[in-house]
Amino acid sequence: MMGGMESVFAEFKYAEENCLEMEKKRADSRNTGKEKDAAQKKKSLCPVSGKCGGCQLVDMPYKEQLKRKQKQVELLLKEYGKVMPIVGMEEPAHYRNKVHAVFAFQKGRGIVSGIYQEKSHRVVPVESCLLENQKAGEIIQTVRELAKSFKLKAYDEDSGYGLLRHVLVRVGHVTGEIMVVLVLGSPILPSKKNFVNELCKLYPEITTILVNVNNKRTSMVLGEKEQVIYGKGYIEDELCGRRFKISAKSFYQVNSVQTETLYAKAAEYAKLTGKETVVDAYCGIGTIALAVAGQAGKVIGVELNKDAVRDAVTNAKINQIKNADFYQNDAGRFLTQMADAGENVDVVFMDPPRSGSTEEFLDALLRIRPKRVVYISCEPETLARDLKYLTGKSGYRVREITPVDMFPFTGNVETVVLLSQLKPDDYIDVELDLCELDVTASEKAATYQQIKDYVMEKHGVKVHTAYIAQVKKKYGLDMRKNYHQSKNENYAAKQCTEEKEMYIKEALEHFAMIGGDR
Repeated sequence: MMGGMESVFAEFKYAEENCLEMEKKRADSRNTGKEKDAAQKKKSLCPVSGKCGGCQLVDMPYKEQLKRKQKQVELLLKEYGKVMPIVGMEEPAHYRNKVHAVFAFQKGRGIVSGIYQEKSHRVVPVESCLLENQKAGEIIQTVRELAKSFKLKAYDEDSGYGLLRHVLVRVGHVTGEIMVVLVLGSPILPSKKNFVNELCKLYPEITTILVNVNNKRTSMVLGEKEQVIYGKGYIEDELCGRRFKISAKSFYQVNSVQTETLYAKAAEYAKLTGKETVVDAYCGIGTIALAVAGQAGKVIGVELNKDAVRDAVTNAKINQIKNADFYQNDAGRFLTQMADAGENVDVVFMDPPRSGSTEEFLDALLRIRPKRVVYISCEPETLARDLKYLTGKSGYRVREITPVDMFPFTGNVETVVLLSQLKPDDYIDVELDLCELDVTASEKAATYQQIKDYVMEKHGVKVHTAYIAQVKKKYGLDMRKNYHQSKNENYAAKQCTEEKEMYIKEALEHFAMIGGDR
């Protein structure tokens, strides 16, 4: 079996080195209809790519994949800020540390393991996969053969009968620890001890085995109940210099190599000095929170999944981190409660699901107004939606965007974005000569200097000519040709505070330049 896997990997390497020649041959041999489809399938590096749908770009040279993803991110996000070059992988194959297979019975083949065909629940048998950890793939194939030997029946979704539904394998990238989860339709595994002994004899690297019970007719892989039948019930791995406990249901990034890259960029964007209060929203098992805890004053993690929160608390203890607290709650609700309580937050890391953040969370974020927001996204479209909301309502500005290829051979791309406040005293490249402005007939009641004098005498506050210009523009007053705006397209206007706007508006009303009902 490994020989087949190695040959596929070798073919992948060959395709990378000879991509131009392959593309030329494909172009020369184009056919129509079924003949063309058959030719393409024959040449695919994955024999089930046409049915699986998991790695849409498997036959595209890796450099071309990166170019495609770069364009995708730029198309959706360049209007919000500068998009940096995508960060790819040196070795993009077999990066997934979490591997899942569904089991079924098929006539003529017996028990098979693989994946659901795209947009269906028909199981496509899979022997090897370019995306998955090779050892994990081997273990799944062995479980399938052992199931036949122990006469275990595969679960049938239509009838609800059978035992073996899924197998999940998680591998520690640094530690090498391996977890095997047998998802069964009932809690009883016949000849459990012998089954475990046989599996561990073949793979002594396995450190724990669990039985997860899922007896519901659902598309969810894992059920609520689980039982440890070998080892400690979890594995540990190292990431960003920290050690993490990972349980069967924990969210843990599937590409450990690129996760280090992603989190390093996120920490760089946060610009922590050791004094900040940091919130890690959608924190999972605390990977980001604990990775940056040594650079912050206080870290608060919030996560809805109770198992993940329990692991996060344990992970803080494992790493002897005392300035991190974790809470089980909806991220939007939790941040709203912080805003209601008037809590101060300097930096927010947010790593929401593919669907993006919620309006409740974003509104609470705008109320708390952290100095910096580091947004990590696995879906550029929902990221663009949320950036539009944040930059359009708040005075936040996107400073930089970096795509990271977390999922080679697929159409998915991870992106990390830095947003920071556009402060009232931030200057931009704008040339002003407002004191010398020509005054229209409707504005002869007061010059800029008279407006300044009025505000100073009445309220004891100085107002900049730029502030007066902004307020006049807001109320439809002509600023004339002497208002020289910079030719730099990336400038950010010097913003007037609400208090000073109110004083300037009062002066405009005093000099009858606008009506009192505006």
